[in-house]
Amino acid sequence: MQVSIACTEHNLKSRNGEDRLLSKQSSTAPNVVNAARAKFRTVAIIARSLGTFTPQHHISLKESTAKQTGMKYRNLGKSGLRVSCLGLGTWVTFGGQISDEVAERLMTIAYESGVNLFDTAEVYAAGKAEVILGSIIKKKGWRRSSLVITTKLYWGGKAETERGLSRKHIIEEIVRAMTHVINQGMAMYWGTSRWSAMEIMEAYSVARQFNMIPPVCEQAEYHLFQREKVEVQLPELYHKIGVGAMTWSPLACGIISGKYGNGVPESSRASLKCYQWLKERIVSEEGRKQQNKLKDLCPIAERLGCTLPQLAVAWCLRNEGVSSVLLGSSTPEQLIENLGAIQVLPKMTTHVVNEIDNILRNKPYSKKDYRS
Repeated sequence: MQVSIACTEHNLKSRNGEDRLLSKQSSTAPNVVNAARAKFRTVAIIARSLGTFTPQHHISLKESTAKQTGMKYRNLGKSGLRVSCLGLGTWVTFGGQISDEVAERLMTIAYESGVNLFDTAEVYAAGKAEVILGSIIKKKGWRRSSLVITTKLYWGGKAETERGLSRKHIIEEIVRAMTHVINQGMAMYWGTSRWSAMEIMEAYSVARQFNMIPPVCEQAEYHLFQREKVEVQLPELYHKIGVGAMTWSPLACGIISGKYGNGVPESSRASLKCYQWLKERIVSEEGRKQQNKLKDLCPIAERLGCTLPQLAVAWCLRNEGVSSVLLGSSTPEQLIENLGAIQVLPKMTTHVVNEIDNILRNKPYSKKDYRS
């Protein structure tokens, strides 16, 4: 199953250094990007032909658990697509931070643990991440029909014709383009990444007005210190138009891992020159307050018999509006630890969640909460 995710330009500007890094990667070698993208699509098209799509007349929105792996599965929004609650992302790692051999080990661990969702983008490592992902799937001989692959479109190369989502970069053109992609069999669903609730609603309205296909999900940042969009805005969209949430950065680029409690270690991501923005965030006054809150959360993790990262990922999963949480891991040990959050999820009782909220003191409230 192929899912395409569309990104918008103005939302990309909000992450400053991170966005500059992505832009730099995408502009270094447009020819490599195009060649890599073509190679990946060849693998994906061949693999897609191995499976068939069966319409689901009865769509279950309930969570299910695989007996062999313990992995849990939910519907992606109100679509019939079932995705694992934990997915594996490839940003920074595939084609960059880790070797191809480690990437294969990570995908194997994830797949054997019941993960069926793998996320990438055309810009990751200038297109190499897509190639590595497709090559591993082909090498392992996994049934293509057993996988959900999500990729994101926008950055492309540095030429004006190699970036963007459409001729005019406006929502109607994007909806038309994504509908064409699905009608041509290149994807089964499409979603958005870092769009505002207003933009998503406009895309849905355009799709209904012109008899086109609306988005089924939004990829949004979600973790202990970033809650507003996923907890207030997206639930309303889910109930109104069925758009689900696929969230990323559950450990806030490693901030929640606990490694930055006493500063920035030399071997950490924040110590790299291209991640100066992350270092500045960690050493800021707000960053120090966050580290103090994480220390206060440690006793809760110890009581539940888990690590702080496992608690943080399980906290994301406890939100029923979240279809899947994307994990970013650079080592097999880290991935195995984070996958263990599935075992912590049943322990996330209302009492535990309230304890965490009392420490964080950042729970967002909707207009409905204020009225009540």
